[in-house]
Amino acid sequence: MGNFLIIVIQLIFELLWWAILIKVILSWLPMAGIRIDPYNPVVQMLNSITDPILEPLRRYTTIGMIDLSPIVALIGLRLIERFLIGLLGG
Repeated sequence: MGNFLIIVIQLIFELLWWAILIKVILSWLPMAGIRIDPYNPVVQMLNSITDPILEPLRRYTTIGMIDLSPIVALIGLRLIERFLIGLLGG
């Protein structure tokens, strides 16, 4: 049971990590002249997954026009994942 729980935790945190990374990349595309439709179901799903993590961090991690919340979130997710796996003896 412990190994299964560790695998589930790793999968969830990996999916969250990639969702945030993809959102960051999508946010850069308009600067390259590529328009992203905010009403696209995939974009909306990505926002619904990442915004609950990123929005609270933005209050404390925005410097001028630079949003560092994705970096903080990615590091935080890895730390939390390692902590949970450590608690389970993994």
